[in-house]
Amino acid sequence: MTAPQPAARTVPCPTCGGPSAYSPANPYRPFCSERCRQIDLGAWASEEFRMPTEAPPDDAEFGDPRRQD
Repeated sequence: MTAPQPAARTVPCPTCGGPSAYSPANPYRPFCSERCRQIDLGAWASEEFRMPTEAPPDDAEFGDPRRQD
């Protein structure tokens, strides 16, 4: 007798919001399909998603070594 398999956990797809099986049986997880996975990849590639960063310091604040006063 084999142990019963737990039911696949369903999560919302990050792209379309539809149900997505979060299990090894779904090769696109956490996405629901190849299409949604590709849409997400395209959004990252076109820089629609960005990681927040601090602005670099202004060179004038620290003195630009290339500048000759």
